[in-house]
Amino acid sequence: MVVLTACGEDSEPFTGTVLDNPYSVPDTALVSTEGDSYSLAADTDRRLTLLFFGYTRCPDECPAVLSHLASALTRLDDDDRDQVDVVVVTSDPTYDTESILRDYLDRFDTSFIGLVGDFDTIQAVGLEVGVGIDETDPGGHNTQIIAIDSADEAPVFWSKDTTSAQFANDIHTLLKDS
Repeated sequence: MVVLTACGEDSEPFTGTVLDNPYSVPDTALVSTEGDSYSLAADTDRRLTLLFFGYTRCPDECPAVLSHLASALTRLDDDDRDQVDVVVVTSDPTYDTESILRDYLDRFDTSFIGLVGDFDTIQAVGLEVGVGIDETDPGGHNTQIIAIDSADEAPVFWSKDTTSAQFANDIHTLLKDS
């Protein structure tokens, strides 16, 4: 995936952070909220997957990020929207069951894909894409949003402070330039 900064007076700058050495996405299986095996490498079929680690009892940052992502998707035209998935992996697998996570995600966007698993597996998957998760504090994780491209690499991430307009602009730029 080639990432270019938008040019011209009417274009918004690219706000994501481009990695010089993209993360390789692991083929480790987690469990979808529908009960199916789901691998970030094997099952991310869209041109762009936005990955976020969060939890349902998060009081502030997780709902803000998910709201911004849901809003960003509504800003995309149909062609761009059809090429994007949002995947949320729980960082609190002790509490977040498949049904609890599904109910939570449906409040933001019913198309969001939710993943659960045992803590060690979730932690290992997170570390592969640069997200550290603290077992003693479900909120003790990095709150970045990671882009996974069709080559199963994670070349871009965004901070929790990215707005829906910035996400939408960057998603369009990534899809246009890849």
